[in-house]
Amino acid sequence: MTSLSSIENILVVSRYLPASVREALSSRNISYLDFTGNLRIETRSPDMFISDRGSNNNPWKKPGRPMGTLRGEPAAKVVRALLDYAGPWKIRELVELSESATGSVYRVVEFLERENLITKDEASRYAVRDWQKLLLRWSQDYGFLSTNKTSTWIAPRGIDGLLEMLGQEDQKDYVATGSCATSSWETVSPTRLATFYVSDPEYFAQKYNLRPAPEGANVVLVKPAFKVLVEGASNNNDGLRVAAPTQVVADLLGSPGRGPTEAEALMDWMAAHEQLWRKS
Repeated sequence: MTSLSSIENILVVSRYLPASVREALSSRNISYLDFTGNLRIETRSPDMFISDRGSNNNPWKKPGRPMGTLRGEPAAKVVRALLDYAGPWKIRELVELSESATGSVYRVVEFLERENLITKDEASRYAVRDWQKLLLRWSQDYGFLSTNKTSTWIAPRGIDGLLEMLGQEDQKDYVATGSCATSSWETVSPTRLATFYVSDPEYFAQKYNLRPAPEGANVVLVKPAFKVLVEGASNNNDGLRVAAPTQVVADLLGSPGRGPTEAEALMDWMAAHEQLWRKS
């Protein structure tokens, strides 16, 4: 059988093609065109290349149809389930695993199907095509800084002193994320900014003698918008309570400075050790 990618001069025409679908077509040298103006045509005989950008949103999507983003708590719960567990799953299994309403799960799944991020087999079981692409796509809509309430502080004894103190605590009333969590799996440069999910930032700051710092902060306290953001946390070898690696990556991707670079390094480790963090 001749593979689709081996046939020259294929043109896919659709009313609207999501970005992930356009990327998949381009990687197979398949030309495409949609009615919003997204265009990529490449032929060898005759030699021709035409490319243009249209809309990144479906202008024909009407209210009441499936969701068009991965913002909000339902999407976070379903995506974290898809990322943290290997699957495949039926809808009812995803409902139980993500502790979400059936309608919410259907809307997220339909969106991910349109984005070419999950597949459905003949038994109506869903599987993730590429967990890294799903994680990157979710981080774009999740928005670590815009979704959660953050405040900045200074630890007078420095980050190392604070981390040592937290690691010795019996009661873990925090979950570390960002740079200070990555060393649990991958060696990184010294942490310059420690980030923690806490339910009560003022209480936490008082307990560990942190001082408010509009500038020059070395600690960020984050009040999580959704409970799922801190689910799957575990203690590392130093006794520090850290978020699940999928959450740490999403948070780093939405952080300033070297956060995205550290996220890439952690994803490289995750790709090489999937059996250590992804549950079956």
